[in-house]
Amino acid sequence: MRSGLVVAAFSLLVVSIGCGSQPTASSNPTSASASSRIPCADIKAPHHAYVVVQHMSGDWIQRCIGFAPTYIDGQTIMDRSGIQYQVQYLEAGKAVCQVDLEPRQYRECVPPNSPRWALFIESQGRWSKAPGGYTEIQLGDGDALGWRYVRPEDQAPGSPPLPRRV
Repeated sequence: MRSGLVVAAFSLLVVSIGCGSQPTASSNPTSASASSRIPCADIKAPHHAYVVVQHMSGDWIQRCIGFAPTYIDGQTIMDRSGIQYQVQYLEAGKAVCQVDLEPRQYRECVPPNSPRWALFIESQGRWSKAPGGYTEIQLGDGDALGWRYVRPEDQAPGSPPLPRRV
């Protein structure tokens, strides 16, 4: 009888380890699973906008940011999103080198023939390629700023997933 209890307890332990502790994107605090559990920053604000980041692997995260003015600019939403990002100042403006720790490391921000971050704007359920840099973007209520890490040969990259609305 006692050996049966030990086997049952061991089996339960193996099942619970197998179901609950496999390494997944949710072990990263900026992952898609974690973001769905994180409430919108300033949820009581009259307006909400989103940041969606899709990695080359296909994994993606999103953040919701509440704001009171009619619009929120790209710089402010990125800063308030809590998503890690790095920029480099170039003659043309700020270049985004890294978002959510992708690439893991870099020597040059926008090297030729290397993956890059493509920038999109979503409004009324449709993504479009951003006409300029993220600092020039103005988002209204329900709009989203989207980043997608793409291969150098991808001259017309697809857009990231649509955000889940609050």
